This record gives sequence, structure tokens and C-alpha cells, in this order.
Amino acid sequence: MTDAPQSPNRGTPREPPISPHLLTGGLISPPLWRWHITMLTSILHRVTGIVLYVGALIAAAWAVALAQGPERYAQFKGLLGSLPGKVVMFGLTLSLFYHLANGVRHLVWDTGHGLDVKSANASSVVVLAFAAAATLAVWGIAGMTGAL
Repeated sequence: MTDAPQSPNRGTPREPPISPHLLTGGLISPPLWRWHITMLTSILHRVTGIVLYVGALIAAAWAVALAQGPERYAQFKGLLGSLPGKVVMFGLTLSLFYHLANGVRHLVWDTGHGLDVKSANASSVVVLAFAAAATLAVWGIAGMTGAL
């Protein structure tokens, strides 16, 4: 063991690596990474997953209100039927369709297709457009049928 060559930096502490997004030099310097649509869709996928978890809690609250009887259920319906309740439900609908479409896109990526930059950017636009169109369609149909 004593015959092993000594490293010239032995004993000198190494600086830990820094993530590239932290190499900007502060708040006023230009960022190292340029935002692009696939970054946005990646972040939105995580955000919508959290929103859907909250939606699952709302669905559980709905089931509890239903089990507690007509009076409690009417209160719950009144809450969801209010303007803030409709905004929350609209957000949940948008999150559901976005997460669904982006999940399908990830399944396609798992096959090795659509991974080049041009295809990834195009599929990002398709995912965003589908989520918006499907949400508006569902809410439009709900409005036409008197469900709102």
C-alpha cells in the first residue's frame, strides 16, 4: 500500500459540481439555458400530476359528502357549483386532459419514436392544443346540456 503513487491533489478539498442552471451569476445576468416548449411541457406534466392528486382528494370529499346524506351532499354541490368551485373544476379538467395527452406522448417516446428536437417540439404543441380543445369541448357540452 505504501508503494502506490500519491495524487498531487490529495488532501485538497474539491469543489462540488454546480448544476448548469445555477451558473448564471445572479439574478441580473442572462440565464445559461434558454426556455423551450419541451421544458415547459415537462414541468407542466409534474404540476398537473400534483393537481390531479388534489382532484382525487376532492373526489374523496365528494364520496364522503354523498355518504353523509342529502343535506351534506347539497352543500358540497353548492360549493362546486360556485364560481371558485367551477374554476377549480375547470383547472382539474384541463389538468386531466393535459396529463393524459402528455402521458400518451411519453408512451410513444418509450418506443423510441419522436425523440428528435423537431418532433418533440411539435408533439408539445399537439399536447397543449389537445388539452385546451378537449377541455373547452367538455365544458361547452356541459354548458349546452345545462350541467353547469
